[in-house]
Amino acid sequence: MAWLFVLGVGVFAGAISGIIGTGSSMILLPVLAIVFGPKVAVPIMAVSAFIANAGRVVVWWSEVRWRAVLWFSLLAVPGAVLGAKTLIAIPDAVGNYLLGGLLLLLIPLRYWIRGSKIGSKPIHLLWAGGFIGFFTGIVASSGPLSLAAFSSFGLAKAGLIATEAAASFFVFGAKATTFRQLGALETETLIHGMLVGGSVVAGTFVAKRLLNKISADHHDRIIDITLLVAGLAIILS
Repeated sequence: MAWLFVLGVGVFAGAISGIIGTGSSMILLPVLAIVFGPKVAVPIMAVSAFIANAGRVVVWWSEVRWRAVLWFSLLAVPGAVLGAKTLIAIPDAVGNYLLGGLLLLLIPLRYWIRGSKIGSKPIHLLWAGGFIGFFTGIVASSGPLSLAAFSSFGLAKAGLIATEAAASFFVFGAKATTFRQLGALETETLIHGMLVGGSVVAGTFVAKRLLNKISADHHDRIIDITLLVAGLAIILS
């Protein structure tokens, strides 16, 4: 019964992320944290996000700006490895508060990054990648931050979604590999991640027709609400 609920939330999360470009991990993380615990939830989401971003790269291959992906990934990949190791090292009692608090912190951070033009030059995108990569290693996803960074770099629409997905593919690949090496990604957890990833992909197709009907302001409000609810749910779980 619990798995039916998780997969149902996965489809819903995929639909939301299909509309706003991110959000599936933020919706699923509190549910997975309650069902499996915070330290197992994050590896599951790492595998799920890896699968979801691989699909986006295939679909939007011609729109990927590989130069931006390279600059971002140079520090984002090692940052994600360090973040994943940090998550494994912290006490279990701290996990819920840390994950929930970081999700709440994403709300003001994404506006700051987007408004400060922190990624307007390659070197800025490089340092932003290091910070966001480490952040992603700890939480299930920091999609709003990476989208803001690539947006300030000058990308928009399909190019923005495709490039962010390509960079996230490498970041989550490094994160999942680190969890595997540290023994936090057992075969059962890997299978769970693949199942959740499949449900998210299914939900993305549900939302395809709604994507162009949502305004940018509504996108921001949906992301803010998603972060707020997810963060509080994890802290209070």
